[in-house]
Amino acid sequence: MLPCGVEVFNGQKYSSEEGALPEAVLKLAVKEQGHDNIYVIDRGLRSTGTMEEFDRKTIKFIIRSRENRKFEELEAFADWGNPKKWDDWEVVKDSKVNLYTGKPIQNKRGNMHYRDELVETDFRLVVIKNQQTGKEFWLLTNEFELSAKEIADYYRKRWDIEVFFRFMKQELHLSHLVSLNKNGIEVMVYMTMIAAMLLLIYKKANNLGYKTAKRRIAMELRDMITTVLIIFVEGDPGKVFKT
Repeated sequence: MLPCGVEVFNGQKYSSEEGALPEAVLKLAVKEQGHDNIYVIDRGLRSTGTMEEFDRKTIKFIIRSRENRKFEELEAFADWGNPKKWDDWEVVKDSKVNLYTGKPIQNKRGNMHYRDELVETDFRLVVIKNQQTGKEFWLLTNEFELSAKEIADYYRKRWDIEVFFRFMKQELHLSHLVSLNKNGIEVMVYMTMIAAMLLLIYKKANNLGYKTAKRRIAMELRDMITTVLIIFVEGDPGKVFKT
């Protein structure tokens, strides 16, 4: 969870076309009623209809949209006489917009095609640009109280969480969550972080490489746990660990 109750969903883990991602967000939001969470979602969710449903149910979200999405601008919030810049970023657009969506139409031959139709729900479009790479990020939200920088920062923070979970999966072999409730996930995350810190301390104290340290600490922990269990059943560890 990010500051100010920002939940992160990765579009690569859910298929929006199958409805899994919207369903997951809605299910979580129903469980946590009375909150001020903002759900930060990658490009896995693109449906204007789903965003409308989130807005009707007062679910705050920030979603990365595809670039050059068709929209109609209702009001511009950015002051182009004093553009907002920070670090390597600049706000290119900050506007209240209505989005177009594709309405399925069946012709006389039975073939399906899509016609652009304007959706009259108000959304906010924030476009930020990295001045070094020239890359633009289009962010759609129904949050009108935060500044454009805060909205951009919330989305950028989700990448910090992605990197953190990738580290836990790739380096610490956290393959899955054994609990899906908030307390269980927090326990697993804290335990994994403690293990990571102990590993780094062991690596530095023994002047080892990362992979060697990980292999050796695993072996030593295994032997230590085995010794404790043997003593617990009144056995003699010396008969097991002979030098």
